[in-house]
Amino acid sequence: MKTPRQRPNGFTLMELLIVISIMLILMLMAIPNFNKMKASANENSAINSLQAIYKAEIQYQTTYPANGFACSLQALGGDPKQGNPTPTSAQLLQGDLPAGVKAGYTFNIVNCTKVTVNNTDQITSFQVTAVPQAVGKTGYRGFCIDEYSEIKADPQGGTNCTASIQ
Repeated sequence: MKTPRQRPNGFTLMELLIVISIMLILMLMAIPNFNKMKASANENSAINSLQAIYKAEIQYQTTYPANGFACSLQALGGDPKQGNPTPTSAQLLQGDLPAGVKAGYTFNIVNCTKVTVNNTDQITSFQVTAVPQAVGKTGYRGFCIDEYSEIKADPQGGTNCTASIQ
Protein backbone atom coordinates (compact mmCIF):
# COMPACT_ATOMS: atom_id res chain seq x y z
CA MET A 1 0.00 0.00 0.00
CA LYS A 2 1.25 3.37 -1.02
CA THR A 3 1.19 6.20 1.51
CA PRO A 4 0.55 9.72 0.27
CA ARG A 5 3.55 11.96 0.32
CA GLN A 6 3.33 14.36 3.26
CA ARG A 7 4.05 17.99 2.69
CA PRO A 8 6.81 19.30 4.99
CA ASN A 9 5.94 21.95 7.55
CA GLY A 10 6.75 25.57 6.62
CA PHE A 11 6.82 27.57 3.44
CA THR A 12 8.55 26.86 0.19
CA LEU A 13 11.24 29.15 -1.10
CA MET A 14 8.93 30.38 -3.87
CA GLU A 15 6.21 31.34 -1.38
CA LEU A 16 8.70 33.28 0.75
CA LEU A 17 10.06 35.15 -2.29
CA ILE A 18 6.55 36.16 -3.35
CA VAL A 19 5.72 37.48 0.13
CA ILE A 20 9.00 39.42 0.35
CA SER A 21 8.42 40.90 -3.13
CA ILE A 22 4.96 42.10 -2.15
CA MET A 23 6.33 43.66 1.04
CA LEU A 24 9.05 45.48 -0.91
CA ILE A 25 6.53 46.85 -3.39
CA LEU A 26 4.34 48.15 -0.56
CA MET A 27 7.33 49.74 1.16
CA LEU A 28 8.44 51.48 -2.03
CA MET A 29 4.96 52.93 -2.40
CA ALA A 30 4.88 54.09 1.25
CA ILE A 31 8.29 55.82 1.48
CA PRO A 32 7.44 58.84 -0.74
CA ASN A 33 4.21 59.36 1.19
CA PHE A 34 6.14 59.20 4.46
CA ASN A 35 8.54 61.92 3.24
CA LYS A 36 5.62 64.13 2.22
CA MET A 37 3.95 63.62 5.59
CA LYS A 38 7.19 64.50 7.42
CA ALA A 39 7.68 67.67 5.34
CA SER A 40 4.06 68.65 6.00
CA ALA A 41 4.53 68.09 9.75
CA ASN A 42 7.70 70.23 9.64
CA GLU A 43 5.76 73.01 7.88
CA ASN A 44 3.07 72.92 10.58
CA SER A 45 5.77 73.03 13.24
CA ALA A 46 7.38 76.04 11.50
CA ILE A 47 4.06 77.92 11.47
CA ASN A 48 3.50 77.16 15.16
CA SER A 49 7.06 78.25 15.94
CA LEU A 50 6.53 81.54 14.09
CA GLN A 51 3.44 82.16 16.19
CA ALA A 52 5.42 81.41 19.37
CA ILE A 53 8.17 83.83 18.31
CA TYR A 54 5.56 86.49 17.51
CA LYS A 55 4.01 86.10 20.98
CA ALA A 56 7.47 86.31 22.54
CA GLU A 57 8.12 89.52 20.56
CA ILE A 58 4.90 91.10 21.85
CA GLN A 59 5.75 90.09 25.40
CA TYR A 60 9.30 91.44 24.94
CA GLN A 61 7.93 94.78 23.70
CA THR A 62 5.61 94.96 26.71
CA THR A 63 8.36 94.04 29.18
CA TYR A 64 11.06 96.29 27.66
CA PRO A 65 9.16 99.19 26.03
CA ALA A 66 12.31 101.33 25.71
CA ASN A 67 13.86 98.62 23.51
CA GLY A 68 10.75 97.91 21.42
CA PHE A 69 11.01 94.51 19.76
CA ALA A 70 13.95 92.11 19.91
CA CYS A 71 16.06 91.82 16.78
CA SER A 72 17.56 88.42 17.60
CA LEU A 73 16.26 85.07 18.72
CA GLN A 74 19.00 84.98 21.35
CA ALA A 75 17.53 88.09 23.00
CA LEU A 76 14.18 86.30 23.25
CA GLY A 77 15.83 83.17 24.65
CA GLY A 78 18.04 82.67 27.64
CA ASP A 79 18.55 80.24 30.47
CA PRO A 80 16.62 80.86 33.70
CA LYS A 81 19.59 79.35 35.61
CA GLN A 82 21.72 82.33 34.52
CA GLY A 83 19.73 84.81 36.60
CA ASN A 84 16.87 87.22 36.04
CA PRO A 85 15.64 88.07 32.54
CA THR A 86 17.32 91.00 30.79
CA PRO A 87 16.79 92.73 27.42
CA THR A 88 19.60 90.57 25.96
CA SER A 89 18.32 87.36 27.55
CA ALA A 90 14.58 87.75 28.12
CA GLN A 91 13.89 84.02 28.69
CA LEU A 92 10.68 84.16 26.63
CA LEU A 93 11.55 81.34 24.19
CA GLN A 94 12.52 77.88 25.34
CA GLY A 95 13.91 74.82 23.61
CA ASP A 96 15.48 74.90 20.15
CA LEU A 97 14.02 78.19 18.92
CA PRO A 98 16.58 80.60 20.42
CA ALA A 99 19.28 78.68 18.51
CA GLY A 100 17.31 79.27 15.29
CA VAL A 101 16.81 75.64 14.23
CA LYS A 102 13.79 73.43 14.80
CA ALA A 103 12.08 70.58 12.92
CA GLY A 104 14.03 70.97 9.68
CA TYR A 105 13.62 74.76 9.51
CA THR A 106 16.01 77.64 10.15
CA PHE A 107 14.54 80.70 11.89
CA ASN A 108 15.88 84.25 11.85
CA ILE A 109 14.72 87.75 12.75
CA VAL A 110 15.43 90.17 9.90
CA ASN A 111 14.40 93.57 8.54
CA CYS A 112 14.45 95.28 11.92
CA THR A 113 13.63 98.98 11.78
CA LYS A 114 15.32 101.03 14.44
CA VAL A 115 14.70 104.55 15.73
CA THR A 116 16.60 106.37 18.46
CA VAL A 117 14.52 107.68 21.34
CA ASN A 118 16.28 109.40 24.28
CA ASN A 119 19.64 108.01 23.13
CA THR A 120 18.25 104.47 23.15
CA ASP A 121 17.79 102.38 20.04
CA GLN A 122 14.22 101.16 19.77
CA ILE A 123 13.19 98.42 17.31
CA THR A 124 9.82 99.37 15.81
CA SER A 125 9.34 96.57 13.28
CA PHE A 126 10.68 93.12 12.47
CA GLN A 127 10.17 90.08 10.28
CA VAL A 128 10.76 86.48 11.35
CA THR A 129 11.64 84.01 8.60
CA ALA A 130 11.44 80.22 8.61
CA VAL A 131 13.28 78.51 5.75
CA PRO A 132 13.51 74.74 5.17
CA GLN A 133 17.02 73.39 5.66
CA ALA A 134 16.56 71.21 2.57
CA VAL A 135 13.78 72.43 0.26
CA GLY A 136 11.69 69.46 -0.84
CA LYS A 137 12.90 67.25 2.01
CA THR A 138 12.43 69.05 5.33
CA GLY A 139 9.76 71.38 3.94
CA TYR A 140 8.46 72.83 0.71
CA ARG A 141 7.62 76.43 1.61
CA GLY A 142 9.34 79.23 3.48
CA PHE A 143 7.31 81.30 5.94
CA CYS A 144 7.43 84.82 7.36
CA ILE A 145 5.63 86.75 10.09
CA ASP A 146 5.95 90.40 11.04
CA GLU A 147 4.79 92.73 13.81
CA TYR A 148 1.26 92.64 12.35
CA SER A 149 1.06 88.84 12.96
CA GLU A 150 0.17 87.86 9.39
CA ILE A 151 1.94 84.69 8.32
CA LYS A 152 2.83 84.54 4.64
CA ALA A 153 4.53 81.84 2.60
CA ASP A 154 7.13 81.61 -0.14
CA PRO A 155 6.17 78.64 -2.35
CA GLN A 156 9.81 78.35 -3.52
CA GLY A 157 11.05 77.74 0.03
CA GLY A 158 12.80 81.07 0.53
CA THR A 159 12.04 84.37 2.25
CA ASN A 160 10.10 86.07 -0.56
CA CYS A 161 6.86 85.66 1.39
CA THR A 162 3.98 86.98 -0.68
CA ALA A 163 1.35 84.22 -0.53
CA SER A 164 -1.10 84.27 2.34
CA ILE A 165 -1.71 81.00 4.09
CA GLN A 166 -5.25 80.15 5.11
